[in-house]
Amino acid sequence: MKIKPINLYLCLPNYRNDLNYKMRLHRNLVFTTIDSLMAIFNEGEYADKVVARALKKDKRWGSHDRKFVAETIYEIVRWKRLYVEIAEVKEPFDRDKIWRIFAVWAVLRGYNLPDWKYFEETPVRRIKGKFDELTKTRKFKESIPDWMDELGVKELGEEIWTKELAAQNDQAKVILRVNKLKTTKEKLRALLMDLNIETEFHNDYPDALILTERANVFLTDAFKEGFFEVQDASSQLVAYFLDVKPGMRVVDTCAGAGGKTLHLASLMENKGQLIAMDLYESKLKQLKIRAKRNGAFNIEPRVIESTKTIKKLHEKADRVLIDAPCSGLGVLKRNPDSKWKLQPEFIENIKKIQAEVLENYSKIVKSGGKLVYATCSVLPSENQEQIKHFLSTEIGKEFTFVQDRKVLAHESGFDGFYMALLERKNK
Repeated sequence: MKIKPINLYLCLPNYRNDLNYKMRLHRNLVFTTIDSLMAIFNEGEYADKVVARALKKDKRWGSHDRKFVAETIYEIVRWKRLYVEIAEVKEPFDRDKIWRIFAVWAVLRGYNLPDWKYFEETPVRRIKGKFDELTKTRKFKESIPDWMDELGVKELGEEIWTKELAAQNDQAKVILRVNKLKTTKEKLRALLMDLNIETEFHNDYPDALILTERANVFLTDAFKEGFFEVQDASSQLVAYFLDVKPGMRVVDTCAGAGGKTLHLASLMENKGQLIAMDLYESKLKQLKIRAKRNGAFNIEPRVIESTKTIKKLHEKADRVLIDAPCSGLGVLKRNPDSKWKLQPEFIENIKKIQAEVLENYSKIVKSGGKLVYATCSVLPSENQEQIKHFLSTEIGKEFTFVQDRKVLAHESGFDGFYMALLERKNK
């Protein structure tokens, strides 16, 4: 089904409608959406977890119903500031205020409001007028906190930040990464085509398949058999940037649930040792499950219990990946609620942690080995400036800067990312 804009007020990203689907609001779907927004806005729950829970509420729902719930929740979260200004409500949001915000979404989306008490006296013409007025100002048009807008301008400049913000408000594409331990990109594409899931290749991303329309790929046998993982195209660049070879000893120091770890295992052809480290055992347990499904057998999970865990590996790795904790300002399209959860002090604190992690974990690289520092942020202070500072430290002086790559969403169409490749000098 083709997705087309329906009127002037749907000009912002995600204001879309399947014209073959009736423009009616269904009570049970709307109530689920309202409940979900209450949890996200008032209880601090993460949008992805709330959506996942909402979609399990009624097994009788079809694909259109599930799509409505998921996309509506994400759209209202994404455009929260704009909708709140139009609705003329302030936090904290009680249920009546959430209904007013929802009414703004529905009017701008082109729905005819049903005869429900929640929509009584909804000022349709005023909503459209305020939309026209507010979208002349970037912080409202792109729906972003003042401090974040000011920070983006300071670090990237007015022109680039404006373009980047607009791109970050697009709906994220679904990107698959083929698991070459089990299949090829061509075979996977044909397999998915048989399931009416169409994908496209991209010359700049050798392992990527891009879905032409969103689909629940996790229900396919291909996923259950480990033929692919869902991973953004920008994230897929990192493992290649590290230049791993079969037989090496490679350490992923901030592995998490292992998206990049699994890609490294694929590029290493299951040969050599791949140590996946993280502070949280729960994340490494998820990695174990994923590794088994992927047929990746050279991965050794290790919980970072103390500094001794790191010291045991000093100067013993051919390659080290530091996928550093960051602000996530390159992946707002994927995590729109982070716009409202992030605070300025968090970014200042995370920059200190990045510097510490880079200084401590770089000691794992052996003489002549290579290190990649990566973030999913677009801020130079988390990226280029961190590398510049590191190279001026005592341990940093033992490294040579090789190259870096800055990926902006408005240029690539994918997530914003940064990666820098360093090489430890031979002693």
